[in-house]
Amino acid sequence: MTSTATTQIPGYVAGTWDIDASHSTVGFSVRHMMVSKVRGYFREFSGEITTAADPTQSTVTATVDMDSIDTRQEQRDAHIRSADFFDVGNHTVMTFRSTEVRTDGADWSVLGDLTIKGITKPVTLELELNGFGPDAYGGTRAGFSAKTEISRKAFGVDIDMPMDGGGVVVGDKITVELEIEAVLRTA
Repeated sequence: MTSTATTQIPGYVAGTWDIDASHSTVGFSVRHMMVSKVRGYFREFSGEITTAADPTQSTVTATVDMDSIDTRQEQRDAHIRSADFFDVGNHTVMTFRSTEVRTDGADWSVLGDLTIKGITKPVTLELELNGFGPDAYGGTRAGFSAKTEISRKAFGVDIDMPMDGGGVVVGDKITVELEIEAVLRTA
């Protein structure tokens, strides 16, 4: 039986998908020095997406290697890996596990539990379904974009670095942006 939500998604394919990290991005931005934003990425991550016949029953799990952070400045990356921020020596991965998928017309949300530094908090990813279709290798691919905002302090990344004259070097609000391409598993 095809759900109403499925018929609204051109080319929708139910199945289990592996995130293709070479064609995907796990990125973030944070306010820096109260005047601009610094962007960064994680180079190593993996995950599984299961698209159900009823899309609202779909699931996502993902793992990000915290040591793979890249802000295009090695000294800053080393500091972010330290106990001041991610404490990579004790917390090597960040994980996400979905708990619910919601739709409101063309708008989709994935709710789930995000764990950073051993602290788990609920987050909501605003999801864009980019499409489903064949690839050049005889397989099937799917594309998704997602975005959320989190408080770094809520996850124990609570270093304060005040600036002379007011403000902080690193803001609390982190915008997380995902561009995900996934490959359908074959039997």
